[in-house]
Amino acid sequence: MSSNSYLIPDWDVPSNIHSAMTLRQGGISLGDYSSLNPATHVDDDFNSVLINRQCIKESLALPSNPVWLNQTHSTEVIQADTVKFLTNADASFTSKRGIVCTVLTADCLPILLCSKEGNQIAAIHAGWRGLLAGIISNVLKVMRPTQLSVWLGAAIGSCCFEVGREVRELFIAKHFKFSHAFVQKSSQKYLADIYQLARIELNLKGVNNIYGGEFCTVCDPQRFYSYRRDQQTGRMATLIWKD
Repeated sequence: MSSNSYLIPDWDVPSNIHSAMTLRQGGISLGDYSSLNPATHVDDDFNSVLINRQCIKESLALPSNPVWLNQTHSTEVIQADTVKFLTNADASFTSKRGIVCTVLTADCLPILLCSKEGNQIAAIHAGWRGLLAGIISNVLKVMRPTQLSVWLGAAIGSCCFEVGREVRELFIAKHFKFSHAFVQKSSQKYLADIYQLARIELNLKGVNNIYGGEFCTVCDPQRFYSYRRDQQTGRMATLIWKD
C-alpha cells in the first residue's frame, strides 16, 4: 500500500507494530531535495529538513521523535532506547514501546525486522558493504528471536546496480550461494541484486519470512531519491515502532 508521501509495508506482523517508508512528496524542500527530505547531512536547508521531520512525525502520529543515526556503512548496531544524541550506527533495535527505529536511504536497502510476538523490532541500513560485513547477522545476534518477519524497503534494483567483479568475488568468498545474486554484464562488471543478497543472508541465518523488495529507486524519480541517479539528492526515512 502507498500514499503520496509514504509506502506502508505489507507484511505479517502483530497489530501493535507500525511501519512506513517516506517517499519524495509531501515536504517543503526545494530543488534537488524536493520535497520530503528528512536528512540533515546532504546540504539541504536545515530549517526545511526540520519542518519535514515534524511533518513526518505528525502525519504518521509517531509516539516520539525518530531515533536518527549517523550512518557510515558500518556493522554497528545500537539499542535505540539508549540513544541520547546522534550516534554512529547503521542499525537500531528496541523492545520498548514508543521508540521509533529509523534509517535513511537513497539506493541502499532499508530493512525492517519484527519478532513473531511483536516484542522486538529493528531497522537496518544496508548497502553492499554492510551486507558483506555482516550488518544483518549483527542485528540477529542482539535480537535473538525465535521467529522473525522481515520487510525489504525500496532500494536500487538489479536493473541498475552495476558492480565490479571484485564485489562479486568478495560475496562468493563469504558463501557460494551469493553467486545467485549476480548477473554478468561484461568481463569486469556484474549487475547485483541487493534484495537477493539480503534474502540469502537471512535464509542462511534461518530467517525465511521475508516481504517487500520489488522496487527500484533509480528507475522511479517521482517517488524515490537516488544517489546513484542524481548524486545531489535527499533521503527516504524507513521507520518502525510498537505500541
